[in-house]
Amino acid sequence: MTTAAPRIRFGYWTPIFGGWLRNVADEQTPADFAHLAAIARAAEDGGFDLTLIPELNLNDVKGPEGPALDAWTITAGLAAVTSRLELLAAVRPGFHNPALAAKQAATIDAISGGRFTLNVVSAWWAEEARQYGGVFTAHDDRYARTIEFVDVLRGLWSETPFSYAGDYYTLDGTFLEPKPQVRPRIYAGGESEAGRRTIASFADAYLTHGGTVDELRAKVEDMTRRRAAAGRTPFEAFGMAAFAVVRDTEDEARAEVERITNVQDGPAYASYQEFVSKSQLDTAVDLKDYSVSNRGLRPDLIGTPDQVAERFLRFAEVGVSTFLLQFSPQLPELVRFAEEVIPRVRRLEAKRDA
Repeated sequence: MTTAAPRIRFGYWTPIFGGWLRNVADEQTPADFAHLAAIARAAEDGGFDLTLIPELNLNDVKGPEGPALDAWTITAGLAAVTSRLELLAAVRPGFHNPALAAKQAATIDAISGGRFTLNVVSAWWAEEARQYGGVFTAHDDRYARTIEFVDVLRGLWSETPFSYAGDYYTLDGTFLEPKPQVRPRIYAGGESEAGRRTIASFADAYLTHGGTVDELRAKVEDMTRRRAAAGRTPFEAFGMAAFAVVRDTEDEARAEVERITNVQDGPAYASYQEFVSKSQLDTAVDLKDYSVSNRGLRPDLIGTPDQVAERFLRFAEVGVSTFLLQFSPQLPELVRFAEEVIPRVRRLEAKRDA
């Protein structure tokens, strides 16, 4: 990359499922609002910039019978108990009326003072759609629906009244007030050809599952080319999911990885075959990868505070600026990361930019 490396933004996944490990039943991360609020306040105090609130009505981490809190309700609650965090809520068009989603977004924007953003997800879990009455069609059709969904959101956020006639949605003279203070940023992620092509045309920022530095370099370069070919301004950010394990020694960190990837049979793997068959991934996912959510171990944010801090700078060099991190147990490990890693990264950035 010839441009200056971006400032790193630290985010975390709000654990609405009770954790992120498919091989550890109790992660000391209860799926209740009081605990999620405590995590959010600790994140703000520790220098985190944003949180991603994922949306699934079934629990694909602990198994479909496990807890799964509603993403948008949790987002509204976190908006009321935080003051600085960007609140990045996932939304899946097959489960939402876009006009109502636009109104909910504007309302949470008002509660948060303009901190609400959206991660638009085209969905992959057919069984969840069956149980909850969601729309689940062929892969590429889901992305076509997503384009119209985003068109309606942006139209309602900017025009009064707003009308729209598409293949999936029709509005005639719809009023939406109040509008968001600032139009919410739209993030999206996808690895298929249809996904990348579509995202390059509508999203403000691109997100991806965890990967190596070389894998992320290739994705950033590919999506940058696609964005230019679509005639759009450059993406505002590239972001990546990752699972971090920070310990006093590298041996201790590697031992923890061995513990959490001890693959076992169980209800958490009910969605594994469906995930890999209903998605069109550009990286093969084995059961060890799948034992930690969102391919979080591939970035190798594992080791001492100094080792992990230096790895963030390597990703920034290839254009990745936003990191959406998972920890286990979430609260104490997030606090450890905030105290031991974030200050080191800031010192390394200052040295780099001097």
